Amino acid sequence: MAGFTPQDIIDTIIDRTDIIGLISGYIPLKRAGRNFKATCPFHHEKTPSFMVSPERQIYHCFGCGAGGNAINFLMQYERLEFREALEVLAKIAGVSLPQYSKEDSGQSSNLRLKLYNVMELATNFYRNNLLKADSARVARDYLAKRNVKDETINNFQLGFAHDSRNAIIQHLRGKNISIDLIEKAGLIIHGETGFFDRFRNRVMFPIFDVKSRPIAFGARWLPDAKGEDSDDIAKYINSPETPIYIKGKTLFGLNLSKDAIKSEDFAIIVEGYFDFLLPYQEGQHNIVASSGTALTTEQIRLLSRYTNNVVIVYDADKAGELAALRSLDMLIEERMNLKVASLATGFDPDSFVRKEGIEAFRNKCIKEAQNIFDYKLSILTNKYSPKDIEGKASIICEMLPTINKFKNEVLRSNYLKSLAQALDVSQESVLIEANKARAGNKYTFEKKAFIIQTSAIRPVEKLVLRLMLEEAGCITKIRQKLELSDFQNEHIKKVVEVLFDHDSKGTSTTTNKLMNIFSDNTITSMLAELSSHICLEPLVEDRDKILEDCISRIKKEKSKLKRHQLHNEIKTAQETGDNVRLNRLALEYNKIIKEGF
Repeated sequence: MAGFTPQDIIDTIIDRTDIIGLISGYIPLKRAGRNFKATCPFHHEKTPSFMVSPERQIYHCFGCGAGGNAINFLMQYERLEFREALEVLAKIAGVSLPQYSKEDSGQSSNLRLKLYNVMELATNFYRNNLLKADSARVARDYLAKRNVKDETINNFQLGFAHDSRNAIIQHLRGKNISIDLIEKAGLIIHGETGFFDRFRNRVMFPIFDVKSRPIAFGARWLPDAKGEDSDDIAKYINSPETPIYIKGKTLFGLNLSKDAIKSEDFAIIVEGYFDFLLPYQEGQHNIVASSGTALTTEQIRLLSRYTNNVVIVYDADKAGELAALRSLDMLIEERMNLKVASLATGFDPDSFVRKEGIEAFRNKCIKEAQNIFDYKLSILTNKYSPKDIEGKASIICEMLPTINKFKNEVLRSNYLKSLAQALDVSQESVLIEANKARAGNKYTFEKKAFIIQTSAIRPVEKLVLRLMLEEAGCITKIRQKLELSDFQNEHIKKVVEVLFDHDSKGTSTTTNKLMNIFSDNTITSMLAELSSHICLEPLVEDRDKILEDCISRIKKEKSKLKRHQLHNEIKTAQETGDNVRLNRLALEYNKIIKEGF
């Protein structure tokens, strides 16, 4: 659904958007009769099967099934959320959007805008400190020692926080920013003697959202003259969570790396700021950092806008190993294809690139990354002895939860087979243990397959919907002769319900606008496909006869389904000796037969 943005505003944006102009800005379109065509940007093909209709303002690919309106195209091509795509089109169309969302009132939205401004001012302050302040010489020397180039400092707007209790306070107060707002931005702390700066004597790493707005900071304590860190001071600290910054929903560097991730179709995930900066600086641009925290589901979903392929590169120590293992199951559950790159002991991505170079990082780490099965199995065979029974049992016990996360039965069965072979145990015993571990799992492949099969769209229902989309006059005729319950497919039923509602109110809608009502991609693609067929092959002859035949067939199929259900219920009533229920069911069955359906 469109969320809390009023439907009339969405419709206005759609009305003012030319889908041909929008899509031709991304891919070359060639005229084909009344429509335009191109090779599909969403799958590889040699013969163009991607069609755009200026008349209906929709696109549809006859190869992969992708389809929708201008909003859907931006969401799919740019990996945007609905609201983000709407904002882009609203700006082009000159339409003002309400500055609130499902979670936010107008008041809290105003606070967010103020906080973005505060963080922008703070970023510039810290950046100017690093570039110009005499006291920042130690910070500049430190970054030079870590091989961070001036270009990287500028690209990521790195900064320096003075060793002062009130430097940021004085600067922002001089910009007429209130203490309350500075505190809400997470830049200061309220102690027993009043407010003081949160960040002091630290290299500052601004954290940006995907729109490149600074929302938080990571800060590295500067070592002493000997290059040593204090045991009493945290090496790294981060901003607290604020109305514009939620740590578990943010990935460091994604604002600059998202295009490369999309282009390469895989992302490298590292842990720390320098682990990100050095590879990126040397040309490995499809990389993000989890900012020193365990990867979260929200971060994975954010990344999945741009790719479903991930390589994790964490430090070559126990902590890094554990961090990678914690992330595996979440990545699998979010249907990401993942590998894990192992570094030599004592290395992290930062130090590896500095010593071995970026080509070695690509060839020895990324290209040789292990799939999750091999990675976890190698860790467990080092932890337990695979030669004795107890060790084998422990390895299997820890491998099964990960294997059982896979939704694909082919992958799952192959991993179970490989596990049995690797440990020299019978496949039957591994399968038995896997099924035990899986007993509490809500997902079952067989059930999902059944749901997909039973929800398949029947051609007759699809044809009826096409008639309704092609000619508004058909909607009234269908509404007079069919009920919502006559439609078996849930997707068709949802669209028909909206069309019936418009018809009962004497209003109309277009397929283009209809797509904005539904967030289900299946419905959007279905509507785009039907509209494309309408554009290419409109039904001009015997439309009334086609409609009557479809209505008759839908009623007959519903009656057939009902008879089948009653037959089974009658059989059950006979077996249980429930004569009262049996008589009622028999009467209902005979009534359907007499009605002729």
